[in-house]
Amino acid sequence: MVFENLIVSISEAVALVTINRPEKLNALNAVVISELSAAMKAMEKDNSVRVVILTGSGEKSFVAGADISELAKLSIEDAKKFSANGQSSLFNLIENMHKPVIAAINGFALGGGLELAMGCHFRLASDNAKLGLPEVSLGLIPGYGGTQRLPQLVGKGKALEMTLSAQMITAKEALDWGLVNYVTTQTELIEACKNIALKIARNSPIAISAAIASINAGFVDGSNGYETEINEFGKCFNSQDFIEGTSAFMEKRKPVFLGNKQL
Repeated sequence: MVFENLIVSISEAVALVTINRPEKLNALNAVVISELSAAMKAMEKDNSVRVVILTGSGEKSFVAGADISELAKLSIEDAKKFSANGQSSLFNLIENMHKPVIAAINGFALGGGLELAMGCHFRLASDNAKLGLPEVSLGLIPGYGGTQRLPQLVGKGKALEMTLSAQMITAKEALDWGLVNYVTTQTELIEACKNIALKIARNSPIAISAAIASINAGFVDGSNGYETEINEFGKCFNSQDFIEGTSAFMEKRKPVFLGNKQL
């Protein structure tokens, strides 16, 4: 696929998706959200891809936020549609993908940019990264799931402090708070993400999908995470991956998982 604002490359079962608007610090607008949604759907269907890394171009910014010029024109009803459509078409889409999406935060991750990173399954940051939700300084609140995902990751108190103060935190603070898994140098960031991605890619796609669904279920109101785990655990037994994994273990060899859903 050809994109106006994205660069996509695939190597060793890992897709690297780079938001490429450096002149705007990779800020999100309607076109970028649409292209990201299309790219993620394509990665989900591509059998050659097992893990996705999402990052921004340049050394200054992952995503510096939403395009304020778009927001300034919205009415109340338009704003509600803008928020709902963005959540369903991209942020929730990423969170519920069957394949892991790793955010490589290579600089500013502010507003919608931090919300995008939080929609990913986990995050790594470069040591120059700054993260924040500055919306209240504009008379707004986060509208792409930030008020829900941030407390899940850092706890209610830290989430309220970060959201209400509109202050940025450093990569080290994000690590201490549990918002990112690792901090690296700028030059080592993508390689560190790829190292984790390759470890993931060696494992069963069926089991990985089941694990994502089970863990996510524990954070959904009205959903029984334990029940989801039971059901997903059972489904694994109806896959070629299960036969391959257990056979390889008993035969003392490395498994070769194909991601077959059913026998």
